[in-house]
Amino acid sequence: MKTPLRYREDIRTAKATWIDIDKSQTRNLLRLMNTHGLSVLRGELLFLNRTWYVTHAGLLRVAARRRCSGIRALPVAELSDVRSSRYAFRATVYTSPDCKGFTGYGDADPSNVSPLVHGAEMRVAETRAVNRALRKAYGIGICSVEEIGSLAASPPTRREPKTEIKKVPPQPVNGNEDNGNGSRVRDRLCQLIRQHELDANLVKSYAVDFCGTKALRDATREQVENFVVHLGDWAEKDRNALLCQLNSYSRSQAGAA
Repeated sequence: MKTPLRYREDIRTAKATWIDIDKSQTRNLLRLMNTHGLSVLRGELLFLNRTWYVTHAGLLRVAARRRCSGIRALPVAELSDVRSSRYAFRATVYTSPDCKGFTGYGDADPSNVSPLVHGAEMRVAETRAVNRALRKAYGIGICSVEEIGSLAASPPTRREPKTEIKKVPPQPVNGNEDNGNGSRVRDRLCQLIRQHELDANLVKSYAVDFCGTKALRDATREQVENFVVHLGDWAEKDRNALLCQLNSYSRSQAGAA
């Protein structure tokens, strides 16, 4: 399939960010961009666990472009419990002044949100309800990334102290330190793990998958350098989405066990 010129930069960005995108997923991306006007460059689409997700920003942009008449969101008291930080919302989207409304529900509690937003469960629940209502209103069949909080959430016991970074032992890159360049790459990787409080073991699993090798020691220095750049960029732009990706390796390890 020939990529229209206006989508080529999005496709290039997607392939550079998520190297495991195949032709089928590229076609799905093109359909999403063409049908709904969504963009990877604007952060409106994310590729997680080999599936495309729309973001809250993307849904709001679709609503604005389609001249949405209004969004009404209200808490559902009977499904909420303030003491346990569990909240539920009902959102209704009105696509025109005469529209009767498209309704969606969203819930959030400490068990199904990222540790980053603990204490903000009410706002997360509202966002999830609005996202579901917007997807119904404008016929967007893919899930929004904000609705998959259970994937992004890490159990409190997984938050390791910084000293646990030592779990990633220094390993030669392709068996060669290359005048210290390999050490600098490892130092940068450890710095990113500490700075963004990432799980070192999951980062290592992701690195192996990213480099396409059986073990990290088998990767070339260039592959590891590319991974470090990719990890740093993603952590800065959307740490929550990165946590979703890393936690997918946690589930894979559990399944293997």
